[in-house]
Amino acid sequence: MGIFGKRGRNREERAAEIADKVASGKGFYGRATRAFLGQEDFARVQQSIGAYKSGHNVQQLLAAGAPTVPAVVVSLTDTGQLVNFDPVVDLVLQPSGTTAPVTLRTILSKLNIPRPGDQVVLIADPARPGAYLYAGDGVNP
Repeated sequence: MGIFGKRGRNREERAAEIADKVASGKGFYGRATRAFLGQEDFARVQQSIGAYKSGHNVQQLLAAGAPTVPAVVVSLTDTGQLVNFDPVVDLVLQPSGTTAPVTLRTILSKLNIPRPGDQVVLIADPARPGAYLYAGDGVNP
């Protein structure tokens, strides 16, 4: 134990811990955020943090060698939200081998935004059976 708290935790771990508390509305940061923002804005913050966390989960699943599913972009709608200056969008995708389209809310890089008709990659969401996570175009990490 150091003078100012626990040693060994890096800034990313501490930031992830604070983001979890903000999203759940617990702890000092979560309660303060919920108190200063209205219910609607607090829900937007929760959605943005959820989108960020799903992107982090995708990177871990790809590194672990999780199977991917190719899909075609049907449509793309901007939500008006930004996370680290990258847009949060609603994607409508058609996975190969299925007839029903899938709608996902995810963060996209401004440098690599897919267009309708483009081929992308999805990963099955281990937390929600039958749901998918957006994994990009399969070429760029």
